Amino acid sequence: MDEIEFKIYLINEFQRLKETERQTLGWDIRRNLAKINYRIHTDAIQTHLIPPELGKAQTSLVYASEADVLNMALFGQTAAQWRGQNPSEKGNIRDQATGAQLVCLSNLENLNALFIGQALTQPERLTRLNQIAIQQMKLLTADDRTPKLTEAKKGK
Repeated sequence: MDEIEFKIYLINEFQRLKETERQTLGWDIRRNLAKINYRIHTDAIQTHLIPPELGKAQTSLVYASEADVLNMALFGQTAAQWRGQNPSEKGNIRDQATGAQLVCLSNLENLNALFIGQALTQPERLTRLNQIAIQQMKLLTADDRTPKLTEAKKGK
């Protein structure tokens, strides 16, 4: 390999590495956004659904149940169901989500917090959230302006 070929190789390899880094960072940013918005969701649960007399184990069950409302609305299955179907995968169902799913999840967390504050029952919230998730996923995955949102996480 002569000097010019080597320089071209280095430039191409650098560009490939930067593109991989950009894709991974984009996913991480969306995943972190979903985590940040989860605080809004958990605050609504704490404020409206958890009586002070509940113990730690019971409180954990309430949080898990509400997380599964979001999972069912968006992914059509609970975290436990996903783990049972994907025993070799690292992380959880949300760690494997596409960018579009993470954007939608972030929106659903905020909406569920609002619905909890409005005292809607869990089945009512699940129905509404599922309808919204279907609508949003259609929009997010069909929009030519946001093609990167449909990509799954890279690097795992």
